[in-house]
Amino acid sequence: MTTDGDVVSAKRALRDELLAWRRANPSDHIAAASSVVVAALRTLPELAGPTPASAAGSDGALRGLLLYAADPDEVSLDALITAPPAGWRVLLPRVEHGAIVPVPCPPGTPLATGHRGIREPSGDPVGADAVGAVVVPGVAFTPAGARLGRGAGMYDRLLPQLRGAVRIGVCIEPLVRDALPVEAHDASVDLVVTDASVRRSPMTRTVGPA
Repeated sequence: MTTDGDVVSAKRALRDELLAWRRANPSDHIAAASSVVVAALRTLPELAGPTPASAAGSDGALRGLLLYAADPDEVSLDALITAPPAGWRVLLPRVEHGAIVPVPCPPGTPLATGHRGIREPSGDPVGADAVGAVVVPGVAFTPAGARLGRGAGMYDRLLPQLRGAVRIGVCIEPLVRDALPVEAHDASVDLVVTDASVRRSPMTRTVGPA
């Protein structure tokens, strides 16, 4: 019988293994894979440009695309941060009191070193209802969208708050695994985009700027 402790131990061991493998990848490999992933994100129908009537929310603001500022061994979204898809405004995560808050980050906004040395924006955060889509980093994913994170649980707490937002996981192709150890609170994604494929969960919500 598998216990909760067994799952936690399995997650920790696999996370350590995959992070060590990821850190050993040459930087030019990560850069090349990142370019392919960003190009694939730009072509997703979920992020397609809106019609004029649907380009803004009820407050007149463009819907938010929550991206992330990558660690050196992660898929980099910097090209998307500086030039987002039409009809979207970029949001980046900032950690406050152990939780992620989305903060607007117009192209050219300077970033400061924040939680765990990750680049973060200053400025006032927005509510979860401002997020129309989120691109989520992960140590690994399954084809159906299960996610292995870094262990802090911040995205697992954030994603359920983003009601109606499409959740897009990104990683390099070897980090897509047939199965992962998961717990009941682990949040999944709707799509997994790598440098080799785009996989959609059978329950994917196809949404765009609204």
